[in-house]
Amino acid sequence: MKLSDNALVVLKSRYLQKDANGEIIETPEDLISRVAGFIAMADKNYERDKKKIEKTQEDFEHVMSELKFLPNTPTLVNAARPLGQLSACFVLPVEDSMESIFDAVKSTALIHKSGGGTGFSFSRLRPKNDIVSSTMGISSGPISFMKVFDCATEAIKQGGVRRGANMGILRIDHPDILDFIHCKERDNEINNFNISVAVTERFLDALENDDEYELINPRNRDIVGTLKASFVWDEIAKGAHKNGEPGIVFIDRINKLHPLSKDVGEIESTNPCGEQPLLPYESCNLGSINLAKFVKDKKIDYDELEHVVSVAVHFLDNVIDMNKYPIKAIEDNTKKNRKIGLGVMGFADLLVDLGIPYDSENAVKTAEDVMSFIQNASKKASSELAKERGNFPNYEHSIYAKDNIPMRNATTTTIAPTGSISMIADASSGIEPIFSLAYYKQVLDGKRLPYTYERLFNVLKDKDIYSDILAESIIENRGSLKGLDEIPEKIKNVFVTAMDISYKSHIDIQAAFQKYTDNAVSKTINMVNSATLSDVKNAYNYAYKKGLKGITIYRDGSRDVQVLVTTPKKDKKDIVNGFVRPLTLEGFTDKVKTARGTLYVTVNTAENKPIEVFANIGKSGGDISALSEAIGRLISIALQNGVDVKNIINTLISITGTQPIWSNGRLIKSVPDAIAQILRDHFENGDAKKGDKVGKVTGEECPECGSPLEIVEGCAVCRNCGYSRCG
Repeated sequence: MKLSDNALVVLKSRYLQKDANGEIIETPEDLISRVAGFIAMADKNYERDKKKIEKTQEDFEHVMSELKFLPNTPTLVNAARPLGQLSACFVLPVEDSMESIFDAVKSTALIHKSGGGTGFSFSRLRPKNDIVSSTMGISSGPISFMKVFDCATEAIKQGGVRRGANMGILRIDHPDILDFIHCKERDNEINNFNISVAVTERFLDALENDDEYELINPRNRDIVGTLKASFVWDEIAKGAHKNGEPGIVFIDRINKLHPLSKDVGEIESTNPCGEQPLLPYESCNLGSINLAKFVKDKKIDYDELEHVVSVAVHFLDNVIDMNKYPIKAIEDNTKKNRKIGLGVMGFADLLVDLGIPYDSENAVKTAEDVMSFIQNASKKASSELAKERGNFPNYEHSIYAKDNIPMRNATTTTIAPTGSISMIADASSGIEPIFSLAYYKQVLDGKRLPYTYERLFNVLKDKDIYSDILAESIIENRGSLKGLDEIPEKIKNVFVTAMDISYKSHIDIQAAFQKYTDNAVSKTINMVNSATLSDVKNAYNYAYKKGLKGITIYRDGSRDVQVLVTTPKKDKKDIVNGFVRPLTLEGFTDKVKTARGTLYVTVNTAENKPIEVFANIGKSGGDISALSEAIGRLISIALQNGVDVKNIINTLISITGTQPIWSNGRLIKSVPDAIAQILRDHFENGDAKKGDKVGKVTGEECPECGSPLEIVEGCAVCRNCGYSRCG
């Protein structure tokens, strides 16, 4: 296998088997052989010819070892291992009873323990202050129960491979909808959830007519009030503008386009990143094709692509049979519909290799051509499997039965996030543009080196204009070539980043893929920091017009731990207690080992003086993580109100916890002591020490390795070590 250094880091930290002492006992080639051999065993249920089964295993090994196709992380990690759970995403029902709620909490724990993510609709729960007839008390409402699920998720750790992630959905006509829209405004609340509003056609009609719409109590279907549609629309947009949440799912459109009739159920929720609408107790098995591997002589090799699609569909159908499901109801429903989700990664790489700008009509056409081909090829492959293995059991309730088209799988395509697997494949994420063309990459001993997107690096080398100084200029320009005179215009046009592109261009690409995708599409609609509330609402309207099933918006910088700041319209600066904060500050991040875990302390400076501090403990979670963050915030407030950094150092230094430890030759007595020592190292006399290397800090940093986080596919991910906030 030809693997990049980055791919090896991700494989070693999250995928390759380890012994009881934590030593790696598997090579990447062993991993591929393990997975391919195990998944091919499903053929024994349908095929007696051993040579054909061996050929299936060879095909699986070939497409994976050449990095043309990779299944989702749980399959790579758990195949042929005791856990045996191979699915990435599940949807669980939450009915309006205490028994149902806590059954769902238990099921969530089992799923997260096995490495999966969960989606829920809380729309069936009665609103807060509604009557509870059994006790004559009052209901606490869906938001309070979301917090129960959130706490359960926080308590479950997934062995450092994946962390629990949830999707919480509430219908827009639920009486508690405004509380739901605002439930994640504060940091450190319901952090293990992405949230989305289920928008109905009736609401959209009221919005178009500037009218009110009805709120319905799910307990008895009574109308309990009305709200002005435009007001609620504004509140959703304000939340997305502030911190990217809530997202939107067009729930009626999702059900209308579902290939199964309502006789088998109605879709109420999606998986954590929104790309997989599922019926209650369904799971979906996902995998992605690396489009960058199919370019030959500046053209797409459709013959090879068809072959890989066929192998991938065969693989994913086998996964359904080989899966060890965490709950019997999930196994039953999954096997009734046999949904698979074949998607793509490396789309931005493909465009670069073809010389096509991401924000162009040619890119949209390329997206439609490629995805329509994959859709048709996947249907053909599923139909062929059905002739050998039979249709999925709920076939008679599907659109395929009308025309008597054999079909093994109710759905075949999904554009899912590709976080870690795209790093293994050394491919761009999903259908996203390149997030940053250059950044400082964390390496050993805490050093940072400039890293340039390989395809750009090669082009600049060929043009004899690459240098480390140019790379640093690109980093200072927030990873973009825009405005850099030393870069030829032709190169600038092709190598665009997520922030160079208008929201309409983002949506156009998502719509092009959605047009030929059974399920939905995971994509972030990136907006610049200066984007307005009107821009957000216009994006929502445009998304609906273009046929999307859902939309997630991220305004640059809106999640960069900016709890204490506001953004005035005129000067576009953040004002904190009199301190005028520029959008970008100089800063550094230090790493130190504490008894509670590895601590990363970021200090940003203004005029050579410390002005804000962020403290983050990797993988710690819970109270320690919260207290570390709180210390950083309090230090920031103190610094911004004129408190001398020396006073802060003297106050925190030598505070002793229960387990002092040695780190890099010095005693670390506690988290506060570690922060104080870092401040003392750099600001002993109040100003930054001469010679300190300080770089641009333009966003959040990975809590595990300190490299920059990218907001892609609806989540924050680290391209250096594979960390993902959404799992």
